[in-house]
Amino acid sequence: MLNKFGPSGLGEAQVQYLDGDFRVTSPGTYVKCAVTGVQIPLDELKYWSVDLKEAYASPAAVLQRHFPAALKG
Repeated sequence: MLNKFGPSGLGEAQVQYLDGDFRVTSPGTYVKCAVTGVQIPLDELKYWSVDLKEAYASPAAVLQRHFPAALKG
């Protein structure tokens, strides 16, 4: 397995989301936000769900995925 500092390929990386960290399993330069579809560079990835195995571009995207009613108020 690769870590987030290992050799990077071009395109979307495959990532295993862990508690407090992530592991790159297939090289790439980014992952896509599960809510917005925005490309998130691996060195800027801060938000993800271990249970849902998906990344988020911002705290607002996390809220939209997990608590959609919170953004409607």
